[in-house]
Amino acid sequence: MVSISDTGEGMTPDILSRAFEPFFTTKEVGRGTGLGLSQVYGFVKQSGGHIKIYSEPAQGTTVKMYFRRSGGQDEVAEDDLGDPVGNRDNEIILVVEDDKDLRAYLVEALRNLDYRVVSAQDAVAALGVIEHAANRIDLMLTDVVMPGMNGRELAEQARKIRPDLKVLFMSGYSRNAVVHQGRVDPDVQLIQKPVSLQDLAARVRDMLDQKRS
Repeated sequence: MVSISDTGEGMTPDILSRAFEPFFTTKEVGRGTGLGLSQVYGFVKQSGGHIKIYSEPAQGTTVKMYFRRSGGQDEVAEDDLGDPVGNRDNEIILVVEDDKDLRAYLVEALRNLDYRVVSAQDAVAALGVIEHAANRIDLMLTDVVMPGMNGRELAEQARKIRPDLKVLFMSGYSRNAVVHQGRVDPDVQLIQKPVSLQDLAARVRDMLDQKRS
């Protein structure tokens, strides 16, 4: 067990209940992403561990992380057995996201699912990757709204280079909003921000298992 404590302001029960929630933050706009603790939670769970926060207002906070004892050999718990949710054929995913923190979060999450991941901060960089990548790219995960070329335009250009490329869009807006504004077509695959680890894993796996018509 690893325990870390501070003597800060502490958290109220309602804030404490959302502490590990991706993109939840009590900081001012532009001062926090809400990805820090959610990534820690993901790392601990990926390692087969458990994490717990104890906090009270004006009393500070203690975070305790529990991990399985190592006996010098790899051990596999029964709960870990079964079909993997991640990589089945060394699949490669291209993540296109202009927000640096969110891009890092998505890349780390997908790598923890055993995918090979490359990333780009905008559409121009993404097209460069697609054009010059020696290996295939199995899926492009791209934001819809980005500076310059948007996600739909990127997908159109990318498929001129790689016609069979699968594309999963991301947006903080609702499907109705982005379709109504002409940002994406009504039949596209879209995942809603904030993106949970469970939803990301399921949607990516579903997309990769689909055959393009």
